Amino acid sequence: MTILKWHESQFKQLAHRAGALPHALLLRGPAGIGKRDFAAALAKGLLCEQPVAALMACGNCQACRWFESSSHPDCRLLQPEIAEAGDDDEPADKKKKRDISIAQVRSLADFINISAHRNGAKVVMVHPAEAMNTNAANALLKSLEEPPQGVQFLLVSDRPNLLPATIRSRCQQVALPPPSAGDALSWLKQKGVSQPELALAQAGGAPLLAAELDNPAYWAARLQFIDGLCSRSLDALALAERCGTQPIPQIINWLQRWTYDLASLGSGHKLRYNPDCAEALISASKRVKTLEIMRLHRELVRFQRVINHPLNPRLLLEDWLLRYSQLVQS
Repeated sequence: MTILKWHESQFKQLAHRAGALPHALLLRGPAGIGKRDFAAALAKGLLCEQPVAALMACGNCQACRWFESSSHPDCRLLQPEIAEAGDDDEPADKKKKRDISIAQVRSLADFINISAHRNGAKVVMVHPAEAMNTNAANALLKSLEEPPQGVQFLLVSDRPNLLPATIRSRCQQVALPPPSAGDALSWLKQKGVSQPELALAQAGGAPLLAAELDNPAYWAARLQFIDGLCSRSLDALALAERCGTQPIPQIINWLQRWTYDLASLGSGHKLRYNPDCAEALISASKRVKTLEIMRLHRELVRFQRVINHPLNPRLLLEDWLLRYSQLVQS
């Protein structure tokens, strides 16, 4: 694992304290900027048996090879598990559980209370930490309050405000910043991303998220959705039907970014997410009241917190599109 350029200084600060790190670190920052890579590099450095420098893994020892193959006996990763058939209406191969359960946290008991296999450190990574449900967070709290000797907890979070205050207070927080636009674009071009500027805009400046968008099918589906939004005779139900094969969170995300840009134009500011659709957005902004579109955008932002738990995703999508169509056609 390599440290991304824009996080090198934060890693060096931790490396200077390699012998006296707190037992729990909360690595926080926006989604898609490389927090998990940072945590993985840190974990690998802690477990490496022949580090080239403080917290810098050699990449060649047995511990490093185990870590690379996700089989190190002294490392555990807690993350939402793959759902089992019958959990809900979606197929198991297309669905992940939405939280980290208490059973997963309790499974750490034997791991953290026995000696390390390699007589070194033991590492527990939790990603994303805010995915822990209430019971899981309470169970982990007991380990954070009375940390076993030699165990390092690494919690990674996009939205640390959703974590219980008791969890946050028992971790030392490390803020990982997003890269500058120049650094992000340079990194995306090195990765061979075909539309780096547009991808970065769509991802809100998060380069790792932008890299995931480098797929012609994604851009084609997005343009189909935007064409529907821009239609003078917008049919919300027909548009929802056409987008039926796309993940509902993705469509809501597109609509959220679209309404943000409309509100931004109405307030005299620049576009942020959809620079390739400037003409269509300018035209649409003339047909909506800025205050109303801002209200809709705020509601969409709040909805993102529960987007993975809708009772009927399709009906909710239709409702949002109907509300948008009423604003632009009123």
